Amino acid sequence: MKQVENLQLSRLITTTLFVIVLIILMIGIALSQPNDRNSTVMTLQCSRYYYTNEGSYLTNLNATLTELRLQLTRSGGNAEAHMPNGDAVWGVAWCRGYLSVPECLDCFDYGVGQLKTCGSGYVGHVIYNDCDVRYESYNFIPEASDRASVALCDSVTSLQPTEFQTAAEKLLLDLQIVAPRTPNFYAVSTRQIADGNATVYAIAQCNLNISQSVCLECLKSISSALHDCLPTISGRGMDNGCFMRYSSTPFFRQNQTMDLTSLLWNGHSTKKRSIILGVIGGLSFLLLVIAFLLWRCRLRMTGRSQQDVPDLDLKGAAVNYNYKHLQTATNNFSKEKIIGKGGYGEVFKATLDDKKVVAVKKLKVGFAGAKVEFENEILLISNIHHRNLLRLLGWSSGESNLLLVLEYMPNGSLDSFLWGAKRGTLNWKQRYDIILGIAKGLAHLHEELHVKIIHRDIKSSNILLDDDFQPKIADFGMARFQAADQSHVTTKFAGTLGYTAPEYALYGALSDKVDTFSFGVVILEIISGRRCTDSKFNGLSTDGLLEHAWDLYEYKEYMNLVDETMDSNQYEDKQVMEITEIALLCTQVTVSKRPNMSEVVWMLSNHPSFAERQLTRPNFIDHNRKIHKGSS
Repeated sequence: MKQVENLQLSRLITTTLFVIVLIILMIGIALSQPNDRNSTVMTLQCSRYYYTNEGSYLTNLNATLTELRLQLTRSGGNAEAHMPNGDAVWGVAWCRGYLSVPECLDCFDYGVGQLKTCGSGYVGHVIYNDCDVRYESYNFIPEASDRASVALCDSVTSLQPTEFQTAAEKLLLDLQIVAPRTPNFYAVSTRQIADGNATVYAIAQCNLNISQSVCLECLKSISSALHDCLPTISGRGMDNGCFMRYSSTPFFRQNQTMDLTSLLWNGHSTKKRSIILGVIGGLSFLLLVIAFLLWRCRLRMTGRSQQDVPDLDLKGAAVNYNYKHLQTATNNFSKEKIIGKGGYGEVFKATLDDKKVVAVKKLKVGFAGAKVEFENEILLISNIHHRNLLRLLGWSSGESNLLLVLEYMPNGSLDSFLWGAKRGTLNWKQRYDIILGIAKGLAHLHEELHVKIIHRDIKSSNILLDDDFQPKIADFGMARFQAADQSHVTTKFAGTLGYTAPEYALYGALSDKVDTFSFGVVILEIISGRRCTDSKFNGLSTDGLLEHAWDLYEYKEYMNLVDETMDSNQYEDKQVMEITEIALLCTQVTVSKRPNMSEVVWMLSNHPSFAERQLTRPNFIDHNRKIHKGSS
């Protein structure tokens, strides 16, 4: 009997210990869950450029991160901070809406710990399933309107692929519509799969520092990218300003789901109205283009003088400013207000009644093609918005003058920093950012609009710099459309020799690769601080900067190209080599060998390898438009 009792007691103790261990393991799993979730990295980026004097930068970085955490502690969700003194730092942090404040702080702290690997780099950015932490040395927040969608897909396909894909697509579509309509730009919900027991869980969320319209466009872009993941069981998508995720397993609590019906229903009439307005807007733009083309045809047929002031109806294209107001704002176009000159006319600094500072471009009506450039610039750029393209604010005409009202760029044009009065003030980091910014602007014109726009006159004097030395491409007077089904168009040459591609200067063959060629020349000017038409380097006579750069490339003497005013501690030899080779790749004689601008953006951002690329010696165009062919 005693043996039986002892056996029972032993079993009871064993069972009790097993239960206790099981409970401990379950508690451990539960406690570790946030860390497991936080450690699922979607992307981790660090700058390839570093501060040589870490002191003030690291102080500002720590202060920025501390302020971000303090804001998250108060409310969770979104935080934004900026330390402007000395080596400035901008920072943003935001958590998914289903996290509690402690969970949000756990994710933020984990991310800051991972970003310590970036050291004293200019950039740190980490994105997890649950949060996003980013800091940079300039104000990157306006970039939230630039599309850069990335999707990460699971490798496992759903057991019910067709039904799962149908349910997930419908849920993602509903979330992208609803999230911008909520006060916190956040929506989370589930969807049952037809004829099955499975469920789709999904979230859509935007950062609160962007507008409702930008949020919608951002989510559309990600949703489209996530469609390529289906029918795998999970996918995550990110962009500069938004985040989406779907999964066949829950990643938020059941009581956090939202009823999307009311928000979808309330937006039905708005959506309908938006479609109607969109159709009307599209037709209006089409009619405007047709009217412009008819006017050009009539002008050619009648031989009408180009010195007449155009009688344009451009109300839908840009704001029609009062001519007298602009005249007053520029002090009657006084010489003291001139900030730029060219063959087209002059540019004046103007302060409007609301104290807003703008630039007023006054075209010479007497110069051939003034009217065409005036109308062309309005038609092409009045509806284009990109951080690396100069924005047209409006126009005016009066007293035989044609005026364009543009964004004011306080730092003026790039050429003044390369060989003008401000030479020697640009460091390597600023030059690299300028090169990358120009590439992004051209990629937007060539590949991200409903039509392809070719600038035709990319040069250093047409690149303007804002307060943060971010570049903006200006002067669209000679820009042209290119139809999607055309490899090139043939047109009369217009541009600047030295920057112009051979096939365009000699034969009028115009394509987006003409801009690519000009961009390559501008890269060489930025690296060297020399004009493309300079003809003396180290006492030797050459035919120009491009040929000089090629000679240095052949002899592996890249560093002799670098602007002597720059501190050699600011850059690495490998960086100069890579970017010089990108410039030479852009200036290849064979058009098909030149990369498109989105490829250039990728190469500038991702340490390109040229091991498999066969560069050939460029052709050189002299001032008489004669070609000089070089050997490979």
